[in-house]
Amino acid sequence: MKYDLVVIGGGPAGYVGAIRAAQLGKRVACIEKERAGGTCLNWGCIPTKSLLRNAELFHILRHRAADFGFRFDNLGYDWSKIISRSRAVSDKLAGGVEFLFRKHKIDYIKATASVAESGRVKFTPADGKEQMAEAEAILIATGAVSRNLPSLPVDGKTVIDSHYAMIVDPQPKRLLIIGAGAIGVEFAYFFNAFGTEVTLIEMLPNVLPIEDTEISTTLERALTKQGIKILTNSKVTDSSVSKKGVRLTVEGKEKQTLEADCALVAIGVAPLLPPGVSFNLDPKGFIQIDDRYQTSVPGIYAAGDVIGPPWLAHVASWEAIQAINGIFGIAKPKRLQNFPGCTYCQPQVASVGLTERAVKDKGLKYRVGKFPFSANGKALAAGEPDGFVKLLIGEPYGEILGAHVIGAEATELIAELGLAINLEATHEELEDTIHAHPTLSEAVHEAVGNAFGLAIHI
Repeated sequence: MKYDLVVIGGGPAGYVGAIRAAQLGKRVACIEKERAGGTCLNWGCIPTKSLLRNAELFHILRHRAADFGFRFDNLGYDWSKIISRSRAVSDKLAGGVEFLFRKHKIDYIKATASVAESGRVKFTPADGKEQMAEAEAILIATGAVSRNLPSLPVDGKTVIDSHYAMIVDPQPKRLLIIGAGAIGVEFAYFFNAFGTEVTLIEMLPNVLPIEDTEISTTLERALTKQGIKILTNSKVTDSSVSKKGVRLTVEGKEKQTLEADCALVAIGVAPLLPPGVSFNLDPKGFIQIDDRYQTSVPGIYAAGDVIGPPWLAHVASWEAIQAINGIFGIAKPKRLQNFPGCTYCQPQVASVGLTERAVKDKGLKYRVGKFPFSANGKALAAGEPDGFVKLLIGEPYGEILGAHVIGAEATELIAELGLAINLEATHEELEDTIHAHPTLSEAVHEAVGNAFGLAIHI
């Protein structure tokens, strides 16, 4: 079995890299031990958004129906159908990736794989018969897995990770979430919306600690108002698990003991390295690469979560395309600079570029432009007045240094601002771009104007 490229891993980096190589006329194989789509499609990005959509709808109907003129009795939900809908969405998209493999004549091999040496990959399908594939280039796209707490091992019932959180049944009445990054916050919103008593525990000063501080504090207020208990500057110092549930000792402003049906560990991810050849790794165990995405072993490349943060599906896909372009001499590979980050709780959070903390740390001169959704006609019409757009504009040239949005459809609005940063657009160019009315995107336009005293509606 000889190929131009063998990809190990079928997630957003793996399947995208395989398809890109096939588009270039290369003979490609993609080896995946579970199902095409990887963690993102099967157990991450996609099914969680299905769950969050259910949560958003139920929250609106339960708490805000009267605002929209609705009246009904005995509102309820079917937990098993909520879970099964998310699984159905994942299954459909996984089937779509498998179709793309067939379309591009990519050999999709469901097996476990190891790297024997440069140019040779061993793989073992379900029948247990080990086979060998040869390739001019190998792309490692094995991704990452949830990082565990040694003192609180995951058992799938009382202690869960993000995988088990999507299929936990029955619904927990009380849930402790350790880690308030995007994963922790999204699951806190989801379970709280359906009545689970949720406590969110974070070691750092704010939830979503990598986001702009003003965004984080605004989100904390919103989540607290929804009924989520938030403990920041807090860490778990002791734990115990029994048939009745889990007990955590948490130290922060005060020392306290918390009990719940189960605990969700959401403290980050660890690399999933393929067995076989040893690579140079960074201090946290992720594969080190050069400017061409090549590992320390000639002819073997890597992209996606396995090479380190940010652990985002869209970044993994972009990196894979860069790696393939470089491998086959199509274009000089680019390394990551600006990328959007999104959190899909309600209110949504999205950002691109520098936070205000980072701008200050760099000693850059800047202006801040902000515009609240409470002054945006579309937001008011949709019943979503909470949140704002915040832009950091450099001086003296007027470039966009960073953009931060909290509120309705923030994860959709951020694309325009990513493009603006990528094209080095100035505030004048954004100001001169007519934004349709009424739209949420008008808040972007008004935020630019606000930085210079030109906003019309505030």
